[in-house]
Amino acid sequence: MTAAAEEEAPRRGRSSPHGTSVEKAMRILEALAVPGGPHRLMDIAERAEVPRSTAYRLLAMLGAEGFVEPGGEGRYGIGSRLGGLAAQVVAVVSAGVGPALQELQQGAGGNTVHLAMRVGDHAVYLHKVDSDKPYEMRSRVGSQFLLHCTAIGKAILAHLPSEEVETITATAGMPARTPATITGLPALHAELAAVRERGYAVDDEENEATVRCIGAAVLDGSGAPRGGVSISTVTFAVDRTELLTYAPLLQATARRMADLV
Repeated sequence: MTAAAEEEAPRRGRSSPHGTSVEKAMRILEALAVPGGPHRLMDIAERAEVPRSTAYRLLAMLGAEGFVEPGGEGRYGIGSRLGGLAAQVVAVVSAGVGPALQELQQGAGGNTVHLAMRVGDHAVYLHKVDSDKPYEMRSRVGSQFLLHCTAIGKAILAHLPSEEVETITATAGMPARTPATITGLPALHAELAAVRERGYAVDDEENEATVRCIGAAVLDGSGAPRGGVSISTVTFAVDRTELLTYAPLLQATARRMADLV
């Protein structure tokens, strides 16, 4: 197929080796949402796995509708319409899951709880109930985080095929966030086996010093991980033994989330 034919096929709604035009546009939007924007055209095209000419055309179309905003110097960022849509989605989700997460926060000693959903090789916080303690977690709704070094992330990875875990870590990398971060695949696979056996994951200062969390996956009807729920504490106030006592309540909440998100 020539380049011209490849470009023309998606316009008629037919699939191509890279997907339909709708699928490509969705990948373009996901690429725009990666932290550090506005992003260069070449980076967006690479992340979305489309030719630059296709990325340029779709960005222009999305820009005309307000979903994309030029950022200058050939860069593109999230447009006001996409930002507004994201805010509406977060509001709808929060209205449904808020009471259940509030119950979890109260039952878990008043510590911070999060709900996050997987987006490609990262996860994104959708809801947070802050601790009633005199300290706060740095996390914020809408921010992305890595999977290999977080409780929610490892809970998600534990429910994926090993080949997919390796693809995710190859794409996102396994940077050492702290001296305790797991940075090798053999150690990560061993950790994920332990997560599956326990039914929840532990982040023991692996993403942030002095922060310890437990996380459980939110699964869909087929058993695939959609996201996860976590309880986050600080090591100088809550020891590991106390945190682990909240695991059954965390797992029950994760099962409730499956019907709410």
